Amino acid sequence: MNTELVNRFFRYVSFETTSDEHTGVTPSTPGQMAFAKDLAKEMEQIGLTDVSISEFGYVMGTLPASTSEPFNTIGFIAHMDTSPDMSGKNVKPRIVNNYDGKDILLNEKEHIILSPDDFPELLQYKGQDIIVTDGNTLLGADDKAGIAEIMTAMAFLVKHPEIKHGAVRIAFTPDEEIGLGAGKFDVVKFDALWAYTLDGGEIGELEFENFNAAGASITFKGRNVHPGYAKNKMLNSLRIANQFITMIPRHETPEHTEGYEGFYHLTYMQGTVEETTIAYIIRDHDRDRFENRKKEIQHLVSKINAEFPNCATLTLKDQYFNMREQIKPVMHVVNIVEESMKEVGINPKIRAIRGGTDGAQLSFKGLPCPNIFTGGHNFHGRFEYIPIQSMEKATELVLKIIQKVANH
Repeated sequence: MNTELVNRFFRYVSFETTSDEHTGVTPSTPGQMAFAKDLAKEMEQIGLTDVSISEFGYVMGTLPASTSEPFNTIGFIAHMDTSPDMSGKNVKPRIVNNYDGKDILLNEKEHIILSPDDFPELLQYKGQDIIVTDGNTLLGADDKAGIAEIMTAMAFLVKHPEIKHGAVRIAFTPDEEIGLGAGKFDVVKFDALWAYTLDGGEIGELEFENFNAAGASITFKGRNVHPGYAKNKMLNSLRIANQFITMIPRHETPEHTEGYEGFYHLTYMQGTVEETTIAYIIRDHDRDRFENRKKEIQHLVSKINAEFPNCATLTLKDQYFNMREQIKPVMHVVNIVEESMKEVGINPKIRAIRGGTDGAQLSFKGLPCPNIFTGGHNFHGRFEYIPIQSMEKATELVLKIIQKVANH
């Protein structure tokens, strides 16, 4: 077992870094800045140079080249925050050594069980060592495992200057979980030709496609009248909102889609007779279908307003786009990872992300940035876990990629 890697990860998850979309500042929570300062200190301690923290909590550093040969500078990126879907305070990780393939009791008092009956992929890791939670919090492998893997690889290369490589830039970002991780990322300062985010799931994942994404907020205005005298007078905004919701194709929702299928996802609804607001996220890998989905939302709002004049107001905003558009012209950045995986004994699992990633926004900022696995499962909840052997392979893969770039 790589105790240096595991100890790093355990220390990192002790920081409470849950992001919060309601604060309006970057980083969105003070714990992220505290973690950023700790990481910057560690970077200097292990021998990295050009270490910096921006006012927004972005941490950057450089592994200097081990040779004067003119190799390309590449980068590795991971995010510091954890999802607001579940608490990340007082995380208590523990190791299940030599997993036997049976139920794992996470919390005896609350009777919380991580079971292969519910999560059959657990059985892939029989005989391995698995880090789990105590059932009261998420674990934080998303994405502190990525940070630990990158830092362990950097520390190894500092200790082994005989390994030939070019300069490597690393960065750790805030607020990825609330969609703002790349918002204030300084691509020019980062100064890499391309990079990789370590923010994927199970071992072998390699992703260079993601959803095109937009958010829609629709407010319905009603008219409240005493219900006893409401005939031909009342306009119930709750009922109008419900009418709109039923107009959305019922099978084009997350619970009915997979693979490259897009969807409309109702994420919020609040209101009274006078006024109701609903929110959707709109997703599709194909750009044309994505644009058509947005047009469909606009069309349905128009239909509502035709029946109830000036009732509905739509706010529609693009969030991010499929990085495939930016990666396809430079597919060697993906091929290098695929070749490296095979050379270290990993079966590549190239798939499209049914979600977003900092790499998408960074790719459109001019930094091509595919996504690589960290090894974790069940992110954002109490059943999150990560096999140590997968973390070790991710670290080994980072080292192999760096060497392969030098060899190319």
